[in-house]
Parts: sequence; C-alpha cells; structure tokens
Amino acid sequence: MNKTDKSKHNISIASIKRSTMKPYDDFKWTKFYELNSDFPYSGLNLDLTENELIICSTVIDSENYSILTTQKLITNENGTESCGNLINAKDKGYGDFKGYKNDSLTLGLVELENGTELKYIIETGKASMIMIHGVRTLIKMQKMTEKNVENTIRN
Repeated sequence: MNKTDKSKHNISIASIKRSTMKPYDDFKWTKFYELNSDFPYSGLNLDLTENELIICSTVIDSENYSILTTQKLITNENGTESCGNLINAKDKGYGDFKGYKNDSLTLGLVELENGTELKYIIETGKASMIMIHGVRTLIKMQKMTEKNVENTIRN
C-alpha cells in the first residue's frame, strides 16, 4: 500500500481527532472534513485534482483563509494567495497558538522544499490543534514507510 490521498487524509484526520478537545464543531473559523462535500465554502477556487481531499481549514472570509489538502497548503492573506506542496517541507513554528496575547488568530510557518516560507492561519486556543496537527502530520508522513502507513491505517 502506498501513500494515497485517502490514506493521507485518514491519518491526518485521526491525528487531529486525537489532539483536539471536543466538541470539534465549536470553533469559530476552523474545521476538519471527513468528506470534501462537507466543505461549505463553494466560492473559494481550490482547483483540486481528481483524488485530492480537503483535510482542514481556517476560513475567516474570502480574502483570509488557509486550507490544507492531501496535496497542498493554500493560504490567502489579505487577498494574496500562496500555495505550496508539503513534500520535504519543514515545520518552522506556530506563532502564539495558545492565545497569550489575546489574539484570536496567529500565523504558522512552514519552509517548502525550495526554501520558500509559507504562512498559514491558525485560530488560537483549542482550535489551533486542528491546523497544527493537520500540517504537522502531513509533513511527518513523508518519512513514513509503506509499512508504517499500513499499520497506522489498521490502528
């Protein structure tokens, strides 16, 4: 078994559920998605490939959002869109994700394989675990062997 979009999605969602306090639907801007059809923002141009699945998102409005799929991370900050593939990316930080500064949002950062930095929006507090663990899991999964993926899916 190889790392299909479905296996990446399943592992990421399981990681998010393990690390996020319930109730999951209590957050203002951040959600994760069992199915692409659960994604309620039809006005956003995601340009998904045939098997690509949406893992999670923080959507404030059409000008400010981050969406993690099984193939890429998309951030639109003040109307400027950035997008990158997380293969061989590195986690660079999560900002003030606990909300110590009383901000309801912060920015996480990943360094893409080509050295470009890509920000992503994180809702602070309990909701932060959704985006953080979604991104972190997808990055870590790159180093998993097929046997690891198989065992993780079985568990």
